Amino acid sequence: MHTLLRWGLAAWLVLFFSPAQAGVPTVAAASDLQFALAEAARRFEADTGQQLRLNFGSSGNFRRQIAQGAPFELYLSADEAYVHALHAEGHTEDAGVVYAIGRLAWLQRAGRNDLPSGDDPLAAVREALAMHAQGEGRPRIALANPDHAPYGVAARQALEHAGLWADSAALRILGENVSQAAQFALSDDARGGLVAWSLALAPELGDRSEFVLIPEAWHEPLVQRMALVEGAGDTARAFYHWLQQDEGRAILADYGFRLPEDDVDTEAP
Repeated sequence: MHTLLRWGLAAWLVLFFSPAQAGVPTVAAASDLQFALAEAARRFEADTGQQLRLNFGSSGNFRRQIAQGAPFELYLSADEAYVHALHAEGHTEDAGVVYAIGRLAWLQRAGRNDLPSGDDPLAAVREALAMHAQGEGRPRIALANPDHAPYGVAARQALEHAGLWADSAALRILGENVSQAAQFALSDDARGGLVAWSLALAPELGDRSEFVLIPEAWHEPLVQRMALVEGAGDTARAFYHWLQQDEGRAILADYGFRLPEDDVDTEAP
């Protein structure tokens, strides 16, 4: 649990941070990118010698902070609607591009011997509800807060699809973002949780967790869009373009993100 808390806390800190690094751009990124984007930033630095600060959190919170003037130069959202809203308000250079399509997964501690099947990926939620109804404890079900976290919205939609949203209210525990929801899902009092597949695939979690994918048809698509914030500098601009090239795209694919096709227009209409 202490290890999980350390990487969860790191989601709110910055990568490559040094008070003396004047001019190093700060990137606001959705928490589902915590491991994938950290790897991409390391490779970008190795390729170019240019450094970045990465902040991870919920897309909705970053959308509000950018609108209020927070000094981010690049914004990677897990919900493209937030980027479109910022562009309409004049806070981004343009509507940006779709960089990935995310997936939702059921995540739980390894070694339980009760991972749901792909045919019934939310069976664990029903089992937790039955246990609670029989007075056998209160196994928690973790998800990100749907008020501002796109993966929380997708989790709610998946539970609604399975007819479990209302019944699961007493068991739900909400993370401020999907990274914190993953922490909660692997805690001792949790049955598991609905989180980003990209986190479930991270090596940092691989030896102590297991997962099953949630069908994409059970929730609205997690279309993830990025854009340069007004006033972005050269380094942020270079990283923005680097992520759209083969090396950046390959890293995202390794973490389970479906990539926009090269021959499909991903610009806003």
